Amino acid sequence: MRLAFCGNDNASAYNISAGVLRNVCFVDALNLVPHVFLLFITFPILFIGWGSQSSKVQIHHNTWLHFPGHNLRWILTFTLLFVHVCEIAEGIVSDTQMKSRHLHLFLPAIMGFVAATVSIVYYHNIETSNFPKLLLALFLYWIMAFVTKTIKLVRYCQDGVPFSQLRFCITGIMVILYGLLMAVEINVIRVRRYVFFMNPQKVKPPEDLQDLGVRFLQPFVNLLSKATYWWMNTLIISAHKKPVDLKAIGKLPIAMRALTNYVCLKEAYEEQKKKVAEQPNRSPSIWLAMYSAFGRPILLSSTFRYLADLLGFAGPLCISGIVQGFQNTTNNTNTTEKVKDASNSYLSSEEFLRNVYVLAVLLFLALILQRTFLQASYYVTTETGINLRGALLAMIYNKILRLSTSNLSMGEMTLGQINNLVAIETNQLMWFLFLCPNLWAMPVQIIMGVILLYNLLGVSALVGAAVIVLLAPIQYFIATKLAEAQKSTLDYSTERLKKTNEILKGIKLLKLYAWEHIFCTSVEETRMKELTSLKTFALHTSLSIFMNAAIPIAAVLATFVTYAYTSERPLQPAQAFASLSLFHILVTPLFLLSTVVRFAVKAIISVQKLNEFLLSDEIGDDSWRSGDGSVAYESCKKHTGLHTKAINRRQPLRYQLESYEQPTRKQTRPVEMDDVAIKVTNGYFSWGSGLATLSNINIRIPTGQMTMIVGQVGCGKSSLLLAILGEMQTLEGKVHWSNVNETEPSFEASRSRNRYSVAYAAQKPWLLNATVEENIIFGSPFNKQRYKAVTDACSLQPDIDLLPFGDQTEIGERGINLSGGQRQRICVARALYQNTNIVFLDEPFSALDIHLSDHLMQEGILKFLQEDKRTLVLVTHKLQYLPHADWIIAMKDGMVLREGTLKDIQNKDIELYEHWKTLMNRQDQELEKDMEADQATLERKTLRRAMYPRESKAQLEDEDEEEEEEEEEDDNMSTVLRLRTKMPWKTCWRYLTSGGFFLLFLMIFSKLLKHSVIVAIDYWLATWTSKDNANEVRNVDDAKSTNKTYHVAVFSILSGAGIVLCLITSLTVEWMGLTAAKNLHHNLLNKIILGPIRFFDMTPLGLILNRFSADTNIIDQHIPPTLESLTRSTLLCLSAIGMISYATPWFLVALVPLGIAFYFIQKYFRVASKDLQELDDSTQLPLLCHFSETAEGLTTIRAFGHEARFKQRMLELTDTNNIAYLFLSAANRWLEVRTDYLGACIVLTAAVTSITEGPNSGFVGLGLLYALTITNYLNWVVRNLADLEVQMGAVKKVHSLLNMESENYDGYLDPSQVPKDWPQEGEIKIENLCVRYENNLKPVLKHVKAYIKPGQKVGICGRTGSGKSSLSLAFFRMVDIFDGRIVIDGIDISKLPLHTLRSRLSIILQDPILFSGSIRFNLDPECKCTDDRLWEALEIAQLKNMVKSLPGGLDAMVTEGGENFSVGQRQLFCLARAFVRKSSILIMDEATASIDMATENILQKVVMTAFADRTVVTIAHRVHTILTADLVIVMKRGNILEYDTPENLLSQEDGIFASFVRADM
Repeated sequence: MRLAFCGNDNASAYNISAGVLRNVCFVDALNLVPHVFLLFITFPILFIGWGSQSSKVQIHHNTWLHFPGHNLRWILTFTLLFVHVCEIAEGIVSDTQMKSRHLHLFLPAIMGFVAATVSIVYYHNIETSNFPKLLLALFLYWIMAFVTKTIKLVRYCQDGVPFSQLRFCITGIMVILYGLLMAVEINVIRVRRYVFFMNPQKVKPPEDLQDLGVRFLQPFVNLLSKATYWWMNTLIISAHKKPVDLKAIGKLPIAMRALTNYVCLKEAYEEQKKKVAEQPNRSPSIWLAMYSAFGRPILLSSTFRYLADLLGFAGPLCISGIVQGFQNTTNNTNTTEKVKDASNSYLSSEEFLRNVYVLAVLLFLALILQRTFLQASYYVTTETGINLRGALLAMIYNKILRLSTSNLSMGEMTLGQINNLVAIETNQLMWFLFLCPNLWAMPVQIIMGVILLYNLLGVSALVGAAVIVLLAPIQYFIATKLAEAQKSTLDYSTERLKKTNEILKGIKLLKLYAWEHIFCTSVEETRMKELTSLKTFALHTSLSIFMNAAIPIAAVLATFVTYAYTSERPLQPAQAFASLSLFHILVTPLFLLSTVVRFAVKAIISVQKLNEFLLSDEIGDDSWRSGDGSVAYESCKKHTGLHTKAINRRQPLRYQLESYEQPTRKQTRPVEMDDVAIKVTNGYFSWGSGLATLSNINIRIPTGQMTMIVGQVGCGKSSLLLAILGEMQTLEGKVHWSNVNETEPSFEASRSRNRYSVAYAAQKPWLLNATVEENIIFGSPFNKQRYKAVTDACSLQPDIDLLPFGDQTEIGERGINLSGGQRQRICVARALYQNTNIVFLDEPFSALDIHLSDHLMQEGILKFLQEDKRTLVLVTHKLQYLPHADWIIAMKDGMVLREGTLKDIQNKDIELYEHWKTLMNRQDQELEKDMEADQATLERKTLRRAMYPRESKAQLEDEDEEEEEEEEEDDNMSTVLRLRTKMPWKTCWRYLTSGGFFLLFLMIFSKLLKHSVIVAIDYWLATWTSKDNANEVRNVDDAKSTNKTYHVAVFSILSGAGIVLCLITSLTVEWMGLTAAKNLHHNLLNKIILGPIRFFDMTPLGLILNRFSADTNIIDQHIPPTLESLTRSTLLCLSAIGMISYATPWFLVALVPLGIAFYFIQKYFRVASKDLQELDDSTQLPLLCHFSETAEGLTTIRAFGHEARFKQRMLELTDTNNIAYLFLSAANRWLEVRTDYLGACIVLTAAVTSITEGPNSGFVGLGLLYALTITNYLNWVVRNLADLEVQMGAVKKVHSLLNMESENYDGYLDPSQVPKDWPQEGEIKIENLCVRYENNLKPVLKHVKAYIKPGQKVGICGRTGSGKSSLSLAFFRMVDIFDGRIVIDGIDISKLPLHTLRSRLSIILQDPILFSGSIRFNLDPECKCTDDRLWEALEIAQLKNMVKSLPGGLDAMVTEGGENFSVGQRQLFCLARAFVRKSSILIMDEATASIDMATENILQKVVMTAFADRTVVTIAHRVHTILTADLVIVMKRGNILEYDTPENLLSQEDGIFASFVRADM
């Protein structure tokens, strides 16, 4: 057949006698002209353009300028392309009905399609390279196309072609589209004055694009890139080469920053407040505020959602059309087709839509559109949700900064509530926003679905729908139960964590006393409770999954059985598969509806809580603190100057007081008003209860001098400071801050001085989560000299030197724990460093010992502050510093008792003065006692203890990392990539097998069986409907009824089996997950508890706890559902592909390219998603911490006046977290769009192959139905894979701990061979002992020899690190004895089982450790002793009376860590504990280091009397404690230097022991 443009079956085709334009073929040819013109012009330009651009391949995004009407143009062009596709299809379908090829029917349309595509590419390039002159070509093209199409339309009108003909409609639409595009072009040229104008308008790109830090380009790219997330490609592909970090994701665009949204929401909320201002009982509505701030995007998202849902119904309709058409063609093969004449080549729309291939293409396009709209809807809600969360966080934070202190302290708003608002309520609202379009889209979807079903199947459809609707409430019920189960699980896991935490903190004691198993079982008990509640959780989860899988089966069963028995006509394949696919559509909204309703309820509660919080009391305005004078002086003078006479500590205070009475110091000027910095007149202040806490306050605080506030505990000293700072409610009176002018105004200083801020150190030290240096300078400029002076004054330097990174070490909640004294000194240093006129110190000496206090007083206060002439207010109860005060305020019961200088008080109130003197006497006596205990060295010692093991660990880790890095650099990049893209299959296998092989097998088997049954159901449906139709054609009646019963019976049996299997599989998965979780936790706990003590010294506590908290939680609750979902979606996809390939084997060929594409998509996505998830998690923690630390340090922040700085920090942290989350959700959209498009391609190929090759109509329907399900499940496969990969990290971490070495618990001797009462005598022989901590470390004890007789009292002393403690640990085999031995009562201890050995000796450790529980439990956890024995022990330890006075006596509770007893009492409890265990050997490891003199004396007495017949080995911290011993051993560097009685050693003048004693006196 020859090809001809106008066809060669019609002679009149080239006849133009009636005028050129009357010839149809010529008009079609004319239509080709504009398209060809555009291609000719633009191709060279594009190629030249691309050529010149190849130098800068990626156009940098700051050149993206959108021309006016940008989005409209993209929409119009897409519509145009769609119409072109219809035109091509119409032409081809018409052409198939002709005798010969008529190219003019579809060739112009194909060229038009190409031209339209080129036009948009061309336009995009003009726009990105900003070269508007070239718009001329497009302008001309639109005009020409418009004209030629109009000619064609006019020609059709003249010929009287009816409107129902498709070609007429298409031409009409084309004319309109070209006209609109022409208008858009004219508009661009007019508005921007391009092309024809001399001076075009200069336009700047958006602000965000000028900032190269913004990497989130969704709002700025063109429509196509917006819909497909094309701009994300660079990020996702680069994730392969190097991990995504915060730098790679840049900053948020301005419109999404927390500040922008906060302003929006704030204004809306203020509007609401104004509205309800008149009505006192109504509160402003946050809902309305949220709606007015974020309503528009929600409406937009809902619109997208409606469009997507309506397009979703195209699937079932197209399936029914295709199957119907297919059936007709197979049935009508024998009828002859009518061939159309050339003159009558028009198709009506109905004929067009009957064509099967047309339907396949339509289905493809509908799917693509539906998915694009759906993802757009998701994206818009996500973005709005993130914006809302940012705004809410900012609102909450601003409110926190204005909360009245009484609110926090009186417990109306606890810190926990605030943390919940930040962590839970805002997220609830964000999630609600994500799901809220569903609330109004779903009902519409359900109603539409039911209507369509009714059209297909009549009444029986309603039966199926009824099944679904009736079962939906059960879903809701299960969902609520799930939430309850989760809550109880949470309670148990908190309790379990508390217990685990105690075990880890006291692990050394537990090991030394051989009590590990008692505590281990207590944790296991709690874990069992937790697992029981996890079981209910798992049961409900599996029920929910089961319902989701079983409801559609049940509904379909009900529907088809009803239909078979009620309807006259047999079931058609078209009806069957269309309705099946409709049921699949219906189930999703019903399943989700329960979730959405639950979230809506939660959101309502969250909003109530938020509203309560936002309406709670606020602090008053600081109007009184804004005077206008400023105090100026040079603040950073060098700190030389006079030393005030050092306080002579040896001379008692009272002499100093008396010598002070003769005025030796500078004359105190008479104080007049202008010398007053702060004045309070007639002040009554309360803590918000309306009762005055402070009453009748009239005081003044002199400028540049030191004012001391003294008084008993609880008389309102701290309250007075807070009242002056404006933290209390002022009932009456006022606080006046004067504007002071000093005599020497130096401009420099006055500028640097923050005028009305007060440097304030609170009584309870408050640290930021930051470095030491940041905590001290606290936002001021760094000045080295000043910093050094301050740290020296607070004697912080030695402490800083101990920290691993000096003053760059992180401290605070998440950093290193400091002791109370160290924290307090840092807070005082912060107050001193600040450049403010006024300094308030609240009890700065309370946690410091005498040496530190003196140093701080001398260097910090008298020297540093007084030289700067700063006004200082000092609250203290250390009366010995009174002589230094310039002004004294004495308080009593919330009133001012006296005010004046010390001289005044001595003259006027002799009684008070004498009272102070007696108090000072008492303080003097305490002082003498205290002189030996040097607190600072002690604190440093604990710090060193905590630090050094960690530091060595850090060093080890660093070395490892360096080695790894070097290796990586040597290797080529590919190995690194391979590591980043590989799934952790090994870990997955470990996880699966830890649930036990039987369960694993059961799970796999039941899963496979379930999916085979589900496929069998659909397969049976296909054969049933196809057979029935074949029967109908042959009109066999009698066979039909038996056939029907048979078909229905098999169908019902299969469906029933499917439903049962659904239940079984969902249960087995959850059951397996539970078993795995149970085993993993059990193994982990036992492994940790038996680990060597060195492991606990080396590993930070937090790290081990994380395995028990976060990782265990993931293994318990997150992995099972992910695994379930993954296996389900994977098997669904596989069974679908198998089914389609079975129906049409040709499908496999098309599958290969799709499979490759899918492989690469998931590979790239998993890596990027993992990084982004980690970023999201890691940026969330600092944000939450910032909130809680702000709430704790409110008074300090407000006193310093640093609110703005903290707000700024909060906004930064919020934005960082939001951008990470935004990118994560954009990456999910990127994946879903791609997998959805792949799914659409699968549907297209399945449709085309089954139409051309399909065996019968039933299988065509089946193939299409399965292809449609694939589109839903492909992205789930990838997302679950990515989630599982992240979650398997937890299993990996747990496993890494499981491979740790345990201590060797079995000895050579059986426990039964050891005598019951061993060791009876307590004789110890140490023979040539060598000890090291680990076999790769140096020995800490070298060839130590000693002999201790039964009942001897032995003292061991030596400097830190001389091996004293190592020797004590060697008795318990806590360290590695690699040479020599210790023999106790004739048995070598290395042969004993560890448990036996440790349970027969006792030890008192340096740090007293108590556990939460009763006192009885603390003394005797094994419950072996009688009460009398316990009371005896308490009596020996001088605790009997105290315990008797407690409620419950021996059963009185001890809080966590024994916080409700003082350190001394705790130490005495430990002594009692050692006594309860009747052991003939007692080891005391520096037991007196952390207690006061009185307790120490008790200890000494007890050791001498109660332990008279036992062998006692004391490791001494203070040498004078072992002067009474029978034998003294002096050690140095792991060797014994001196070994003799104390008398003999003291007589050697040059001996080491003698020198120790002299130093200690």
